[in-house]
Amino acid sequence: MKMEQIFSFLNALKEYNNRDWFEANKKWYQDTKHRFELLVSDLIKHISDFDSEIGRLTAKDCTFRIYRDVRFSPNKEPFKTNMGAYFSRGGKNSRYAGYYIHLEPGASFVGGGKWMPEAELLKLIRLEIYHFPEDFLSIINKSDFKTKFGELGGEKLKKPPRDFPADFEHIELLKLKSYTVGANLPQENLTQDELIRTVSEAFRAIHPLIQFLNRALEEGK
Repeated sequence: MKMEQIFSFLNALKEYNNRDWFEANKKWYQDTKHRFELLVSDLIKHISDFDSEIGRLTAKDCTFRIYRDVRFSPNKEPFKTNMGAYFSRGGKNSRYAGYYIHLEPGASFVGGGKWMPEAELLKLIRLEIYHFPEDFLSIINKSDFKTKFGELGGEKLKKPPRDFPADFEHIELLKLKSYTVGANLPQENLTQDELIRTVSEAFRAIHPLIQFLNRALEEGK
């Protein structure tokens, strides 16, 4: 199956992002959603080969709704123009780090980690890095990891976080507000099998980072 069948719908939705068009093309959306859920189900099986926690999930546990929450956004378009899924222990809304796939015409990517965790969880991650910096560095400095994903990036604090010494050797890592990596996905002319293979390989490379983050986020620590 060509991924272009998913991208065709997303391209049209981007051009006609209104409720009337969506309702008139509801069957097209449902078919596209079904195709994406089949892809997600296949990815769950592949991820469970190296992360058994993910094998307990269903596609519904991982996929995000296409409807946007416009209440507090200046962008009032009612629908997202992408399809995404987050594979995390306990499902997409759990406290744990996970793997993410994002399909969007011209902007598809694969990634993983923990994005913008709430203060309590962010402090747990920072504490884990502070107490076990070598464990963390051995993951993010591995040559094939850096080749695939580059450096950890994103928003950072201007000053060291509260309760951590400013002279800590790796204080820049503790300033991060998210602990995620990502890489662009090839264009949408991939078959589903090719996409699954590419994404699964990326997720396997991210797995050590997920393990470290989830070690920090274990409930009851």
